Amino acid sequence: MSLARTPAALGYRMPAEWQPHAATWLTWPKDPATWPDRVPAVQEIFLQFIDALTPHERVCLLVDNADVAEDVRQRCHGRAARLEHLQLIPIETVDSWIRDYGPNFLLGPAQQLAFNHWRFNAWGGKYESLMRDASVPARLDELAGVMKFEPGLVLEGGSIDVNGAGTVLTTEQCLLHPNRNPGVTKADLEASLRAYLGVQQVVWLGEGIEGDDTDGHVDDITRFVGPDTIVTAVEDDPSDANHVPLRDNLARLRAARQPDGQPWRIVTLPMCGHVMADDERLPASYANFYIANDVLLAPVYGHANDAAATAILRDLFPTRRVVPILCEPLVWGMGSIHCVTQQQPHSL
Repeated sequence: MSLARTPAALGYRMPAEWQPHAATWLTWPKDPATWPDRVPAVQEIFLQFIDALTPHERVCLLVDNADVAEDVRQRCHGRAARLEHLQLIPIETVDSWIRDYGPNFLLGPAQQLAFNHWRFNAWGGKYESLMRDASVPARLDELAGVMKFEPGLVLEGGSIDVNGAGTVLTTEQCLLHPNRNPGVTKADLEASLRAYLGVQQVVWLGEGIEGDDTDGHVDDITRFVGPDTIVTAVEDDPSDANHVPLRDNLARLRAARQPDGQPWRIVTLPMCGHVMADDERLPASYANFYIANDVLLAPVYGHANDAAATAILRDLFPTRRVVPILCEPLVWGMGSIHCVTQQQPHSL
């Protein structure tokens, strides 16, 4: 790693998700292996995303070809979508997890756009066919001419969350897993996060939630909602498998300090019980929300805690319209709203 050419050395950093966006990136869902018998339902969820986002920002939607683009365009007619803010980009993909394989956008000292192209190995080599999406950032003509950094490490976008003020959240279960970067030490990873995200501090949590095949992505458990404020999931039922690891994460957050020595403001978010696919628990979580311009997309699952979780997010984001979206079909693919979105910050 040449420290002279890293984003941090050149004055770049990853901004917080709530900072102004130029666009949200999505990939049109179509894989029946990911969403068995649920692809139409998941496509309807994506149309709801487009309805909610395009009044406030551009949506860059990757579609396999021009025929799919025309089908999406026709399906948007008569809905709330603003088609002039929908950019349909013909590029072939395998699946829709653009948070993890897509560009990780940065801003420079003059607010110029850049991005990291981290390595993607389909969550530790679990899904060989999905590894083809690793090349997506390099194939996006829309990013031609934008400065690109290649850290040379495996890292998915869902495994990190930043506050835009020098701190990144992540988990030991994911970043230290031997199926990501074997032989790379915790100190090495911290140095890379500082160098490529422009942060000064790494806050390490422990484990993620049951059923998460990403090995503990932080965006399913704990998120920044302000420069000094963190929302974190808790499970009150001591018989639930998530009770102990989420309590451990809460304890870590309460013990952690901001760079100035002050404690973080911690807000807890309930879990949504057991959302099941046959006999398998799915990684359903209210923490997998997405913050956009003037709007927040909030996953709900038809659970008694839906209203309480949505109310907490409304209190945290009083200037944004919180849009609850039923995500039970989506989470069959082992992820929710944040996992299939990628923000591009506003740049000059």
